[in-house]
Amino acid sequence: MKNKMGLLGLLLSAIFIWAACSKSNSVQVPPGTQQVSLYMTDGPGFFDHVYLDIDSVMVLVDTSTNTRNNDTTDWDHVGDDDEHHHPEGSFIWENLRVQPGVYDILSLRNGVDTLLASANIKAGAIRLIRINLGTRNSLVKDSITYPLNLLPGSKNFVLIKMRGDEWEEYQPGASRLWLDFDVARSVIQWNNQFYLKPVFHFFTEVTTGSISGTVVPYNAYPVLSIYSGTDTAYALPNKKGQFKVRGLQSGTYSVFVNASNGYKDTTINNINISGNSNVNIGVIQLHQ
Repeated sequence: MKNKMGLLGLLLSAIFIWAACSKSNSVQVPPGTQQVSLYMTDGPGFFDHVYLDIDSVMVLVDTSTNTRNNDTTDWDHVGDDDEHHHPEGSFIWENLRVQPGVYDILSLRNGVDTLLASANIKAGAIRLIRINLGTRNSLVKDSITYPLNLLPGSKNFVLIKMRGDEWEEYQPGASRLWLDFDVARSVIQWNNQFYLKPVFHFFTEVTTGSISGTVVPYNAYPVLSIYSGTDTAYALPNKKGQFKVRGLQSGTYSVFVNASNGYKDTTINNINISGNSNVNIGVIQLHQ
């Protein structure tokens, strides 16, 4: 009987601990607010490192009962207002209070994320994301560091316009979104200098699919282009040859492997993405 009571006590303790942990992991959202989590990942470029200096991230929340009534708003004008005036009574700017600093964007590839910000803000439709940039942007190419200045005449912030229904609600009152920094399109080389014109794409894992696989050997230094129609994404495999490209809309894709070091290029066709599925195309063996 003593052993049975001991086992029962252990079982009850385990249930209590599990319930406590489950409760602590649930999101408690005060009335009239929502919790948002913003992740950053990378669409790779042909550099050793790309360092992005992020000062702050703000979102514009439309608290009206129907955000569709505001679809004709001049969002560029609203986002360009450095004083963050409220041209419409239902518009509220919220600061997500990210940790300011320099982020090595190229470390976020092949399915790796960083949580950029998580905050409780006013409930409503998020119509703008404004990423304010600092001046410590740079890149490393062939082990040489170059300054990465904003294009002359450009703003020191990135404005991402939204419909308001893009975020993934993973728990009641709690939503998340992924920002994909498109390095290949964001870095411009001109007159032996590098300039920054940031391009972000956003996606949620519940509405988009992914393609993964492995390319060998590593010394072929493969660069992957994943395309469907006019939509193209890029991938650089890690040292084990593994890659993963996310944020893909449903459709039929091809993967073009651009090899070097004497290895031949190859293309994999007819890769079908449906919903939030991941298609693993296995091992791609390159030959000389």
